[in-house]
Amino acid sequence: MSTTCRLSACWKERRPLVPGAVRRWLGLDAIARSRLVQGSAQHDGERFRNAAPAPVEGLGKMLRIAWNMLLHKPRDTTPAGAIPVDALTREQLAAAPDRSLYRLGHSTLLFKLHGQFWLTDPVFGERASPFRSMGPRRFHAPPIAPEELPPLRAVILSHDHYDHLDRDTVLALADRTEVFLTTLGVGDRLIEWGIPAHRVRQFDWWSGITLDGVTLTAAPAQHFSGRGLLDRNRTLWASWVIDDGEVRVFFSGDTGYFDGFQEIGERLGPFDVTFIETGAYDAQWPYVHMQPEETVQAHVDLRGRWLVPIHNGTFDLAMHRWQDPFERVTAIARPRGVMLSTPRMGERLDLAAPQAGSAWWREVPAPR
Repeated sequence: MSTTCRLSACWKERRPLVPGAVRRWLGLDAIARSRLVQGSAQHDGERFRNAAPAPVEGLGKMLRIAWNMLLHKPRDTTPAGAIPVDALTREQLAAAPDRSLYRLGHSTLLFKLHGQFWLTDPVFGERASPFRSMGPRRFHAPPIAPEELPPLRAVILSHDHYDHLDRDTVLALADRTEVFLTTLGVGDRLIEWGIPAHRVRQFDWWSGITLDGVTLTAAPAQHFSGRGLLDRNRTLWASWVIDDGEVRVFFSGDTGYFDGFQEIGERLGPFDVTFIETGAYDAQWPYVHMQPEETVQAHVDLRGRWLVPIHNGTFDLAMHRWQDPFERVTAIARPRGVMLSTPRMGERLDLAAPQAGSAWWREVPAPR
């Protein structure tokens, strides 16, 4: 093997010698290098970047965060009892009216638009981790197994973190998905995993596609990407706007609060429903996840009508109590006149006429 080969190429040549889980942890698979990536205004020639650069975090801070997460976790970051989940069947979904939405967990949303199904950030695995026996374990089973889902018109991916992009789930959905819509570079990963290239479409910010009357546009977000130690920001992250001609929704993916929400609202809004991350936040990482106050402000900036808080209730990814995102966003939204909907996992939401939902998280027993 040549001593002058690039790091990613050298590792690819040697890959059979490195266990799969270790390769994924290091980020040695599918380090994006397509010309689509190189041509992006968000790419500096080496990596993707946010519109407003965040302060550089030193190794010391990263180690302190890891130390706190490992040794100082409060005991109520996970539920003490079963979370209420409405089980779904393929027959139920087939009979559901158009413009139905089902939250399946974390940031996995199933839309029925124009008689077809569209799925965001599918994670059906037991853990949000490169390892099968370590890492954040889900609080509840999905309302429906991936093999029971109806055929999908598209899977929509916001970025490549493990709690948003699960390899086993993607492969399980491959035969029932017509097309995968991804941010730049993420599609390269899917192709390396075995998804046919002609069924993958990759998008930069402000670009999109119309499929069977549904327009999907990748929009800015403030976050980062990577699946290992060596591939940070090699792929792009984004939010998504989904417009079926009658109902327009915003899906945040992962993001910190930034002034881009106002621009998205002006260019692509207003929105009938916004699905915005509200969870896995902490004062230690303010630039990549929003506090609940910022979630509500983002919804206002976007010119949203109904707000559905997501990125919560499935995985333990921070230091806050697992139910705090729901409690805090509820307390903040009401005084500001923001209409909030909190459907149970698997509960149908009518996008044309959303319901408020219940405070289902209060039904779960508190830790003793």
